[in-house]
Amino acid sequence: MPSDEDLLLSDDPEDFGRFYDRYVDMLIGYFQRRVRDPEAAADLTAETFAAALVARRRFRRAQTPPAAWLFGIAQHKLADHRRRGAAEDRMRRRLGMERIDLGADDAALIALLGHDAAWRLIDELPPDQRDAVRAHVLEDRAYGEIALTAEASEAVVRKRVSRGLGALRERIGARR
Repeated sequence: MPSDEDLLLSDDPEDFGRFYDRYVDMLIGYFQRRVRDPEAAADLTAETFAAALVARRRFRRAQTPPAAWLFGIAQHKLADHRRRGAAEDRMRRRLGMERIDLGADDAALIALLGHDAAWRLIDELPPDQRDAVRAHVLEDRAYGEIALTAEASEAVVRKRVSRGLGALRERIGARR
């Protein structure tokens, strides 16, 4: 199976398609969790892959893992979206234009992808870290509540969450 680097640097358009297939669910999930808007998540995902396709010749092996490089582009697209979002909303209201929303099925699928991508990554953690990260990050439960359920100290739960998140960052090659 070709590495992410090989797919990203290949001249074959099909290889970039394979790179896309490897990361599209994870990326759309990343955006969905941050913007909580399926249409915006889909747009940002498309913009990120378009930018990656254009910039892939600047990617250098061994400097940054491809996943981290892609998520770096995603972070820039998210920041741009947040800056321009308020201005676009004001302009649309002034012009009396309605926002065209995704269909309900597409919106539900994107929301599900956001949820599923996160759960799949977390499922790969050791059980104690997996449970702590799920409870604190995905279910938004307090450390104290998790500690009671896990019959562990709050400090232990915090450490499990910290180690789990560190392992996830390492998995996708992200920096803190």
